[in-house]
Amino acid sequence: MTAKTLAPPEQIVQLSGISWQTYENLLAEIGDRQIRLTYNRGNLKIMVPSPEHELYKKVMGRFVETLAEELELNIAPRGSTTFKRPELSGVEPDECFYIQNVSAVKGKKRIDMNQDPPPDLVVEIDITSRSENSLQIYADLGVPEVWIYNGVRFRINRLENGEYVECEISLAFPSLPILEIVRFVEQAETMDYLELVKAFRNWVKSQIQQNQ
Repeated sequence: MTAKTLAPPEQIVQLSGISWQTYENLLAEIGDRQIRLTYNRGNLKIMVPSPEHELYKKVMGRFVETLAEELELNIAPRGSTTFKRPELSGVEPDECFYIQNVSAVKGKKRIDMNQDPPPDLVVEIDITSRSENSLQIYADLGVPEVWIYNGVRFRINRLENGEYVECEISLAFPSLPILEIVRFVEQAETMDYLELVKAFRNWVKSQIQQNQ
């Protein structure tokens, strides 16, 4: 087993040669503490999110909810739920949402990947480039769309033939120019949170009106 510790802003420890049972045991021990585990074919990442990471995560999640509200879409937010393919991979997204498949998980307290669909949209805040490795896991799970923001750039990734392709149109919100979200996210550290949400909501409303 080898270990490599990376520097802040997000504290990350990478381990290799880890068994699935060890991963499961760690999940049980950590519980609801603010530690994220990502497991992929024997490789384990343990991350302690930074305040910067959590701010962007909160803002992006709120933006998705605002989009759904204004477009009058039903969604089921599942936050950082752990999704697993036993013996192979496990991941906890920063934010995730059921949108097209919201009815399939309505009322469910547990998600079973053997019978339930994956979330329709995953949002990742990628300050330390950890999401590049997570994309393989999301592809294994069949997540159709992954948004990634790295503090500078916002990307929409759509699953095509088992691999993610960067694109400009969102599957979840195809009628809106979602890439423009980045100009609002960039103001997260300087603008009042509720004022930022209000500004974003007004932008969404204006886009909807243009499309009518």
